[in-house]
Amino acid sequence: RNTWSWGRKEEKPELKILAAGTDVRAVGARHRLLGERFLYCEGVADLLFTENETNTQRAFNEPNQKPYCKDGIIQAVVHGNKKAVNPELRGTKASAHYRLAVAAKGSQTVRLRLTDQPLERLRVPFGDAFDAPFKARQAEADAFYAAITPDTLTKDEAQVMRQALAGMLWSKQYFYYDVTEWLREHGDKPEEGVRAQVRNKDWFHMYNADVISMPDKWEYPWYAVWDLAFHTIPLSLVDVDFAKEQLRLFLGHHYLHPNGQMPAYEWNFSDVNPPVHAWAVWTVYCYEKQLRERGDVAFLKFCFEKLSLNFTWWVNRKDVDGNNVFSGGFLGLDNIGVFDRSSPLPTGGYLEQSDGTAWMAFFASLMLQIAVELALEDDHYEAMALKYFEHFMWIASSMDNLSYTGVKLWDQGDGIYYDVLRFPDGNGVRLKVRSLVGL
Repeated sequence: RNTWSWGRKEEKPELKILAAGTDVRAVGARHRLLGERFLYCEGVADLLFTENETNTQRAFNEPNQKPYCKDGIIQAVVHGNKKAVNPELRGTKASAHYRLAVAAKGSQTVRLRLTDQPLERLRVPFGDAFDAPFKARQAEADAFYAAITPDTLTKDEAQVMRQALAGMLWSKQYFYYDVTEWLREHGDKPEEGVRAQVRNKDWFHMYNADVISMPDKWEYPWYAVWDLAFHTIPLSLVDVDFAKEQLRLFLGHHYLHPNGQMPAYEWNFSDVNPPVHAWAVWTVYCYEKQLRERGDVAFLKFCFEKLSLNFTWWVNRKDVDGNNVFSGGFLGLDNIGVFDRSSPLPTGGYLEQSDGTAWMAFFASLMLQIAVELALEDDHYEAMALKYFEHFMWIASSMDNLSYTGVKLWDQGDGIYYDVLRFPDGNGVRLKVRSLVGL
């Protein structure tokens, strides 16, 4: 990981080729904190080295500070540009390049070993000392998945379930993002009276240094909080404690905005997504209660208190007229909106969103369920249960009966909910698009 290119005075680590014989390739790694590590690659493979630094020429049309950049390996492998990798076989990013012919319905095996043992001590990297622990870990994994796989599944279905859960675990990634530092690097320095129009400028409190479930750590290596809420449901099957940790993480002070908003995603924390966190909290809580015969009440209390802040943010910021009809932002499918619902409308005014309002009714109903559960042990939560029951009823009533301008979300004749475009003068018109929004 590149920790040396951002104004810090850190010793730069190094990867380099090591002598290892004719049937093994070896890479040595040196780091001031982690010490030495060795990667052994079985068979004949070219070792490619470059620097883990941005190609500023391609990214920003600015001259590169180094001749070898982080895309050097893909340039060499995909485009055949051998000048993109370091001929001295050293750098801060390396890869073993195997050329394999795989027959139809066939397979090939590549064996790699990462260890702290040098070759003179290890002697044979891929002998019994490699096979025995590998087989032991495989047997442990087989036993683990057998314990959580329903007996009703066929062999193929069980394999699909295992692969899906393994994919969820594989998509965990350490994510580091100091927003204060990033904003200062981009000219936003409020302590000096200087504000820049850059993304996330209102999220100075954000500090990410955690292992987080990614949508896909190869194609989408950034978190999306409403995606993550769904991630925790399958994750709870294999690691319910990690699932709870993920839900708790985004309600903590390093993530949740002081005004109660939950961050959306890296490129725009201020965007608005469906409020599904309460549903995930309740679902994971109920699963653990069934699994361990007792729910984690402390976890549920923490999440409830923080989610109450988030609910209040929705009511104060997204209920424009105080009538319990909500105008959110990106809610649901990418391509379902008539307008870009994260941007100002070309007509002025705002959208009263049937799906956004339904999401808030759903949010209120989940908070009601959680409050009732907590009230079983602490009668303080009885008043909160009543609050969320009333709010649910207000929202439901507004969806059906809001007609102070003669326009409401529900169309009795068509039997479906529509969004309402509310103009600056207060008048409104239904957007009669029959889509999932109205369902």
